[in-house]
Amino acid sequence: MNFDFATLDLLRQSHPAWRLLRSDHAPLVASFLQRVFIMPNVRVMAQADLAESLEDELFAMRESLGSDVFPKSALEYLNDWASTEKGWLRKFYVQGSDEPYFDLSPPTEKAITWLATLTQRSFVGTESRLLTLFELLKQMSEGSESGPQTRVAELHKRRDEIDREIEQILSGDIPLLDNTALKDRFQQITQLARELLSDFREVEHNF
Repeated sequence: MNFDFATLDLLRQSHPAWRLLRSDHAPLVASFLQRVFIMPNVRVMAQADLAESLEDELFAMRESLGSDVFPKSALEYLNDWASTEKGWLRKFYVQGSDEPYFDLSPPTEKAITWLATLTQRSFVGTESRLLTLFELLKQMSEGSESGPQTRVAELHKRRDEIDREIEQILSGDIPLLDNTALKDRFQQITQLARELLSDFREVEHNF
């Protein structure tokens, strides 16, 4: 995408993610939807459940900020967020049910994900991502190698590495991941799971 003035100005006016970030209600919308959809990796929610959760959120906000804050009902806000003017939620019906369901729209998820990058992380893991990068490069190299001798030599090398690892374990030397490495990998798994769910949402949205 070109980042010229005309393109960005059009996005500013029409893109749901940008509309969300410009909204006065952005803190409520982003924090609530992040808590009920993104954090627990929830795909869809029934209207009654989502409205009840938002009503509890609104009650707490009014208790702390005043009764005039967010005067509409939870259902009114949900329908507003799902309107074509906002586009922050997708409202739909599933087969065999008369109750509406809601899901995040892909632009909303992108906006909330971007907001999360603005805060400083208490733990920044890089080891597992570097290992993933090296593994992908290795797969590309091996998968594009058409020479039989080279492929066989690489397989022999991997077999020797496995044999050495077996001998190491049988001798009682069992390497274990430390807490930092485990936390790093858990963080990456969590991130990949959220990205995968986001991809599913975008695929469904595109069709």
